[in-house]
Amino acid sequence: MAEPLRVVVTGAAGQIAYSLLYMIAKGDVFGQDQPLILHLLDIPVMMGVLEGVVMELADCALPLLRDVVPTDDPIVAFTDVSAAFLVGAMPRKQGMERKDLLAANVKIFKVQGEALDKFAKKDVKVLVVGNPANTNALICSKYAPSIPKENFTAMTRLDQNRAQAQIAAKLKVPVGTVSNTIIWGNHSSTQYPDATHAVVERNGGVQKVVEAINDETWLHETFLTTVQKRGAAVISARKMSSAMSAAKAAADHMRDWFLGTKPGKIISMGVISDGAYNAPKDVIFSFPVIIENRKWKIVEGLQIDDFSRAMLDATGKELCEEREEALQIIQA
Repeated sequence: MAEPLRVVVTGAAGQIAYSLLYMIAKGDVFGQDQPLILHLLDIPVMMGVLEGVVMELADCALPLLRDVVPTDDPIVAFTDVSAAFLVGAMPRKQGMERKDLLAANVKIFKVQGEALDKFAKKDVKVLVVGNPANTNALICSKYAPSIPKENFTAMTRLDQNRAQAQIAAKLKVPVGTVSNTIIWGNHSSTQYPDATHAVVERNGGVQKVVEAINDETWLHETFLTTVQKRGAAVISARKMSSAMSAAKAAADHMRDWFLGTKPGKIISMGVISDGAYNAPKDVIFSFPVIIENRKWKIVEGLQIDDFSRAMLDATGKELCEEREEALQIIQA
């Protein structure tokens, strides 16, 4: 069997981690033959709760889980890790402006970036889940100059999963038959869920989703706003933010990064922009990607119509504004 892989999860006593840790530890992410050592990081006041999580992980009696390291020390948390799920972040509170949220998170992701830079494996794969995820990932990367920028990603897989579930419900087909829906830009309400390149398997063949649905108004209005505002809808219903679905999406994202995407399948990841599709450079922008040998590659040559262009430009503008606000906070 392989050597144990060290994996860190931050915000480890929180809601998302509670679902995510079980998925990781039972082999859903890194494979059924990959032993694991879990590093669990949270703030000092959460150490009692975290102890309970450690007890539960032990009580699950998971064969792949070799050790668990609960800690409030970023040095302990990030030493020798090969994968990092950065779930912990300051949540947005009522009346809080975006710049206030960014100011709180700059401090968190500066500390974590510096710890990754000094103590993690140099090929560590970093997934930022804590919001604002795209800009938090950019900040984290800035403070970890010895780790390639390509190794810092933000999660838009939840948005892709949400989008594919909406399409499947509309077409009355199993969700597993829908693929290649793309999320462009920021993990925020400006994101662009794009069904233009999506396909559905049915009646023994493969059909374009836009042809199967045949309703441009639904795709440009109902579908778009449902996916963009799904997080708020979950909060309204459950009085807490998405946790189980966020954990599942984080597991999907990291599994595909480590094990590769299936032939013909496109996934969405927030990655460092090189200006592809005229997106702004040097922001973490969600693109369609394929993954091979643990390296993602932006899918090139997709047609972008006028509606899509306007949506990409709007979400790109927001990401540039967030970046400038974050850099002002860093330099202050």
